[in-house]
Amino acid sequence: MCLNQILDGLEQNNSTGAQAFDHARQGFLEWAMSVAGPVTPGVARAALADPAAIAAESAAAQAFVRYLEQACRGAQLHRPRRGRARLLH
Repeated sequence: MCLNQILDGLEQNNSTGAQAFDHARQGFLEWAMSVAGPVTPGVARAALADPAAIAAESAAAQAFVRYLEQACRGAQLHRPRRGRARLLH
């Protein structure tokens, strides 16, 4: 299912609060599985630039856009500190 179809469905959704976030999460996972290739921060940024994402109005559609924004940040893994053993001994 393409991004516009997912956002159209979420726009028609009248849910609010936790239920809106649940629907948005399902939509995000469906979008991520439909993307050809890996879902990278660049792919999420391209989705955010889509006019349908910019015009999101319903609570579920806005929550979906927030998931896309989080995907733009990517994984923020911390590198282990080196030399800690030397500091302790």
